[in-house]
Amino acid sequence: MVISARFKPARDFDQPEYNVFMVRLEHVLDSWKTVRQDTAAAVEDFPADDLDYRPTPDVATFREIARHILDASHGLTGMLLTRETVFGGPDFRERLRPHFLQVPKEVSGAELAAALRESMEQRVKELAAQSPEFYSEMITRFGTPMTRLEMLQFVKEHELTHRQQLFMYLRLKGIVPATTRRRLAAQAGK
Repeated sequence: MVISARFKPARDFDQPEYNVFMVRLEHVLDSWKTVRQDTAAAVEDFPADDLDYRPTPDVATFREIARHILDASHGLTGMLLTRETVFGGPDFRERLRPHFLQVPKEVSGAELAAALRESMEQRVKELAAQSPEFYSEMITRFGTPMTRLEMLQFVKEHELTHRQQLFMYLRLKGIVPATTRRRLAAQAGK
């Protein structure tokens, strides 16, 4: 399905055309699934007995960052799916919390990686089932107007930011992230 982030479509969506409105829902969801797979792999690669590692006292632990990725993405997409229109305000966190997966605070790495994958599988199915009109509806994120599709793109970008933190923690432990391992393997095969 090709949808517009800003304009109501003036064509039949059953007729395949490529990139008519610049952003395709399938691309956003597929690329987010790839990001999530690497997030889950980072959690699996990190030493299970060291999930509470933090490089300095004033930063989040590896487990807290991974948990934040899960909670924020599941929560924000949950708010999208329930057609909330205001993402912000003094009660924002209270409205976000009911959409979190119920995962114990001291979750193991294996359980957290599984929850990350389960969340992605569930949300991709739910998000893919939405209409083009759903994605063209306007919302606000901390006062900034945007479409639901733009908000979904933000959720993916938010995960990328925090996934990079996980990768940095892996590197500090001498572990090469999955993305780099794949690139190195591809280079070696050439």
